Amino acid sequence: MTALAWLIPSALALGALGLIAFLWSLNAGQFDDLEGASWRAIDDDAPAAGTARKDA
Repeated sequence: MTALAWLIPSALALGALGLIAFLWSLNAGQFDDLEGASWRAIDDDAPAAGTARKDA
């Protein structure tokens, strides 16, 4: 029974920490461009001259 005395507050603290992290990510702009990364992954443009890979 004494385990509940520290399990319940620690669960509430972890939940509050997760909520704070989510709200911080919203304010930091982490979810502003949801489609940009997917389009950059399939983009067929040639790489810039300075970033070309050398085949070994």
